[in-house]
Amino acid sequence: MLQGKKFLVTAAAAAIIFSACSGSATSAPSAGASAGASAGAAGKAYNLTLIQGVKGDPFYVTMACGAQAEATKQGAALTVTGGDKWDATVQTPVVNSVTAAKPDGVMVAPNDSKALLAPLKAMNDAGIKVTFVDTGLEDLSFAQSFITSDNEQGGTLGAKTLATLIGDKGTVLMINVDPGISTTDARAKGFVDEMKNHPNIKVLDVQYSHDDPTVATSITTSTLAAHSDLAGIFATNVQNAEGAATGLKQSASRPSRSSASTQAPSRSKTSRTGSSRASSPRIPTRSALTACSRRSLRSRVRRRPRASAPSSPPLPRTT
Repeated sequence: MLQGKKFLVTAAAAAIIFSACSGSATSAPSAGASAGASAGAAGKAYNLTLIQGVKGDPFYVTMACGAQAEATKQGAALTVTGGDKWDATVQTPVVNSVTAAKPDGVMVAPNDSKALLAPLKAMNDAGIKVTFVDTGLEDLSFAQSFITSDNEQGGTLGAKTLATLIGDKGTVLMINVDPGISTTDARAKGFVDEMKNHPNIKVLDVQYSHDDPTVATSITTSTLAAHSDLAGIFATNVQNAEGAATGLKQSASRPSRSSASTQAPSRSKTSRTGSSRASSPRIPTRSALTACSRRSLRSRVRRRPRASAPSSPPLPRTT
């Protein structure tokens, strides 16, 4: 079961992720990796591609590290690519370019559950095996697998956590990314549905940040100014959580609490204005390892059922 935990943020979190990738690129291969490479050489050396939801996001950087580790172990070649921002119009040309390159298999986090259906279906029709990681599409019938968290449960847990933090009464705000993203849509649904069980909490209309922390900051400060009774904020991803934390810090005279459903290892921020808790922690490396092992060496076998990554273990509490 997913656990709600309290975390502090360190600025070094993302740097550790980047250094882990660069370190693995320069280190000598392990015995396991050599064995995997030999196994790959004995058969077909598969060419795989990971299309990240957005480049530079610590969650997807970590996922790429896990994918590269497993690809090396399996003797497969991995290319990592993605758009510069979370936008279906940016990701679509990336998908089309990968399709033209004709890799054996692709792991992809679609930016929109509807807009990416046609280009990813075309990828599948071109004979490329497609697995969805993190986010998915409305139609998953052609997917080899879909590896994700229980995001609706994450939203439910976020609502329960926030209700506890604010004494089960007051006004709260949810900051989401954009409609049409399978993961954050599910978190939003879980949050709203659970809040129906808390009649003394008023949920304001959802605000959208377009995956921009500065917009989330602006939303937070403007909402604090407009609603003197604002008691808490639910952020559906790490960019929104960081933006909300910045907004709370800028409005330091106002006590407020926030609950964040996050992706990255730097789960959430705590500011002087109150507490911040993170719900629905996910292990991106595990998702990538699962996807890579299915994609390489076994990619001749079609796997129709949707698969979920194993439940993440509770993360240690820090103070």
